[in-house]
Amino acid sequence: MNFRVAREFIENVKQKALGQGVLKSLTPGQQMVGIVHQELIVLMGEQAVELSLAPAPPTILMLVGLQGSGKTTASGKLARLLRGRGHHPLLVAADVYRPAAIQQLQILGQTISVPVFTIDGSRDPVTICTVAVERARNAGQDVVILDTAGRLHIDDEMMDELTRIKEAVEPHETLLVVDGMTGQDAVNVADTFNQRIGIDGSILTKLDGDARGGAALSIRSVTHKPIKFIGVGEKLDALEPFHPERMASRILGMGDMLSLVERAQAVIDIEEARKLEEKLRKETFDLEDFRTQLRQVSKMGSLDQILEMIPGMNKSALKGVEMDEHALVQMEAIINSMTPAERRRPVLINGSRRRRIARGSGTTVQDVNNLLKQFEMMQKMVKRIGRLSKSGRIGRQMLPF
Repeated sequence: MNFRVAREFIENVKQKALGQGVLKSLTPGQQMVGIVHQELIVLMGEQAVELSLAPAPPTILMLVGLQGSGKTTASGKLARLLRGRGHHPLLVAADVYRPAAIQQLQILGQTISVPVFTIDGSRDPVTICTVAVERARNAGQDVVILDTAGRLHIDDEMMDELTRIKEAVEPHETLLVVDGMTGQDAVNVADTFNQRIGIDGSILTKLDGDARGGAALSIRSVTHKPIKFIGVGEKLDALEPFHPERMASRILGMGDMLSLVERAQAVIDIEEARKLEEKLRKETFDLEDFRTQLRQVSKMGSLDQILEMIPGMNKSALKGVEMDEHALVQMEAIINSMTPAERRRPVLINGSRRRRIARGSGTTVQDVNNLLKQFEMMQKMVKRIGRLSKSGRIGRQMLPF
């Protein structure tokens, strides 16, 4: 984190804390955490800032940054996010220097079903970007995402090229992609790009690692430009709008239940949820339903990420706890090795069937036994929920969907 920003932050917290009376309902420590939390939110911008879309399409988004910051992957993630919002994006491969940069973007485009524009044999990124914008306008694509070239270090040649592209296509937003793991250096990079090119916001990548948000605090304070998105994983769906209050909660280990709920809403099939609710009421929850739930949990991201969003389950609370991501895959393999009748009526699974299921799934009989025990415990819990629902002691809104 930037030293000047840290010093000003501490001074602001001190000024807010001095002379404040301690509320009866809080301890001094709790009140101090509240002051720090609020000051972190102020430091990061207070409110989430959306992309500024053009009144007349296409909206042109220019992504800039150093090589290795995750710019190309961020372009793909942003295209996927916008396509999910009903837009028709076009990715533009304007990095003609880095080996395989164009091919990488084309593969990302195929994965998310978004077209990628390039001009075979052209080494002029200005021409590529200019033609791409015109092509998007004629094809009815309403967002153009320019994946520009980076360097290992800031140099005049790179800045001149980015300036020429910006003058030629006049992007509606220039977004700086910064590696959240680079810490102090991220601030210097952001400041230089803002002064030389002019940025409208930033995208912080790799915040799923050990980075707690120091770069997020520093960049916003130094550039006075909002952070618009954060990358929280390697998968193409791991890009989230940046919310200062949620990041402040994560930094302080308070969890982030709102982001967890949003992630759940994005992956849970409403029709499947209704069917499952009916099964809860009828107490007919079986292994096929259990498998469906496992698949939906795996879509939400890694177990580490999910648990960190739950209040109290921060890195210190999880220290020494191994999150076995392979366990979910193994459990699904065991269920897949069962016959439809066995999945619907687990009581049929005797000793010989357990051995067959273990062989078919590449696991042991003990693994099969453990899964069946876990399912039995879940079934008992489901029956309790179903009975409470029938008796009227809990309403529909209390069910976990």
